Amino acid sequence: TMLSEYLLSLSEAGGCAGMCVDLTLFPLDTIKTRLQSQQGFTKAGGFRGIYAGVPSAAIGSFPNAAAFFVTYESTKSALGAHGALSAPHMAPVTHMLGASLGEVVACLIRVPTEVVKQRTQASLSSNTYQVLLATLREEVGRHHYPSMLQYLFLHSLHMFHACVCIQTVCGGIAAFVTTPLDVAKTRIMLAKAGTSTASGNIPLVLLDVWKTRGLMGLFSGTIPRVTSISLGGFIFLGAYEKVRRTLL
Repeated sequence: TMLSEYLLSLSEAGGCAGMCVDLTLFPLDTIKTRLQSQQGFTKAGGFRGIYAGVPSAAIGSFPNAAAFFVTYESTKSALGAHGALSAPHMAPVTHMLGASLGEVVACLIRVPTEVVKQRTQASLSSNTYQVLLATLREEVGRHHYPSMLQYLFLHSLHMFHACVCIQTVCGGIAAFVTTPLDVAKTRIMLAKAGTSTASGNIPLVLLDVWKTRGLMGLFSGTIPRVTSISLGGFIFLGAYEKVRRTLL
């Protein structure tokens, strides 16, 4: 049907755009992860092996972005087709609900790949395959999702701002304000199974960062994170529109 072909085109466009962003800005993401790691930037690898973990990002990027856009467009179409949400003034609500549900689905793919990616970024002694095997062997099903809710919040916020505002300003501000939550996410994903950090208690993780590294610790990785999200908005939306128009 025309709808299925349309959704397929959107998934391909979204997947291509997601890969463009993740692979282009990967070095910034690695630097951010190492700045936020508990062991510190230098011990986590510094500027060495800046593309460590890129296979995980490359594998997860396409289906993650594709899942978001298919869910987003399907939800938006269904909610806007009839009822109270079909009114023109309700369009922003429809977009927000679609984006939120899209992020829920996308996070099912994103969180496991993010765990493997960040652990590889912070450990030059192991490659992506070794980290994947160790994670599956030691803590499958126990550790991947404690931070999903706040991770979902962060990306929903960034995606919404990217769609309705100027990404450089709004996305950058959102990235700065939510950096402490991102620090907590990184610490939780890098933590070993059985530790208090691995339990996913975000307030306790933030309190520990505050006690050991102070305000600078809570906002570690801010510069590469803000830069990545600001530039990523332009790259993502530009690539998405280009591929979508080509396919449609």
